Amino acid sequence: MIKKVWLNLPVKNIEASKKFFLEIGFSFNEQHDTAHSTCLLVGDANFAVMLFEETQFASCIQNKITDTQSSSEVLISIDAESREEVNEFAKKVEAAGGTVFAKPAENQGWMYGCGFADLDGHRWNMLYMDFSKVPKQ
Repeated sequence: MIKKVWLNLPVKNIEASKKFFLEIGFSFNEQHDTAHSTCLLVGDANFAVMLFEETQFASCIQNKITDTQSSSEVLISIDAESREEVNEFAKKVEAAGGTVFAKPAENQGWMYGCGFADLDGHRWNMLYMDFSKVPKQ
């Protein structure tokens, strides 16, 4: 049966992407590093996001890679422990060369977050969710 889910993303430059994600606080599973890929770890459960150079990624999908400048195929969401963590994270993203496309703000009265694009234009968001404020149905 299925043991684990791996998300795979194409990147132009493995080393530049690795540097970016290290600067904003992520870690890597070095056992999965090759010349053309690396394994980004997300969260306490170490969710694996494989970053593949575009040529290797294209050979795996046997399809066209999405142009992240004009469209998005996925929005990757990560959680935060506080509003302050969201604010600090947005600053780290910008300092590391990423783009904050949605500045930290409240959303729907119970979420606080920001949206950012990594060096290759993949869209992510970080959210602090206060479930005590979720509207009752």
